[in-house]
Order: sequence, then C-alpha cells, then structure tokens
Amino acid sequence: MARIGILTCSNATQDLGCSSASCLADLRKRAGAFAKYPSGEPLDLVGIINCPGCPTLTGADKLLQRIRGITEFGVDAIHFTYCIKALCPFTGKYRKALAEAFPDIKVVVGTHKSRLTEEEFRGRVKRLFCQDKKIMADMVLKKK
Repeated sequence: MARIGILTCSNATQDLGCSSASCLADLRKRAGAFAKYPSGEPLDLVGIINCPGCPTLTGADKLLQRIRGITEFGVDAIHFTYCIKALCPFTGKYRKALAEAFPDIKVVVGTHKSRLTEEEFRGRVKRLFCQDKKIMADMVLKKK
C-alpha cells in the first residue's frame, strides 16, 4: 500500500477556493501522477496540507514544519499539486528541501492531469487574482 500526502498551494486553496477535487479524483482513478503506482497496490491518502504561502527567507523551513505534521503519520510519498507544479516558482527549492529533510519519502511534482497547458492555466489563474475585489476599506469609506 502506498501512503500518500498531498501538498496544496495556499493561494489556490485559500484565495481561490480550490477544493483539490481534481487531485482527489485522479487519486481515486489512478490517473495523472497517480497512474505510476502499481494497479494492484491500494493508495491510502494520509492527508492534505497547504504550503505556508509564498516564501520569505524562512519559506523552506516553514514548509518542512508543515510537512513534518503529515510525515508523522507515515507517508511514502508527498505529491505537490498541479497548482504548485504550474504556478510556484519555488517548486525546485521546496522539492530539494523535502528530499534532504525526508530522504525516505518520495517527492512527486504533480497530481491530476490538466485539460489546459501550464501556460493557459497560469493565464487563467492570473486573471482570477487580478479581478477587482472589494476590501473592507470599500465598505468603511463608502460614500452614500
């Protein structure tokens, strides 16, 4: 049995409301990055955890602290979500930090197979982030 942990992008989950439904669907169907596991071997999702957000100087340290919370429950592999694969400029740094800190855990970059190219995906996500959003100041300073 392969015990899987999934690392999601905080921007995607917290700001854009991603539920990881596509990642979980491909895990259940053994599609996308999960197709590499032997078909006769059960996959056990141990947990899903968010990255600590776009990093400062302590980004990798914060990530390792969060990952430790899931590794304590015995995972064989940590999958970075498609969002991290397509959007995060720190994927390589995070992958290296995880490999050094947890050498017995396989780090896989990817979860579900996207219908879009990474460039199309990045463009659509950028448009979502760049929409005009209301903030508290809009309500407080609203003129009647």
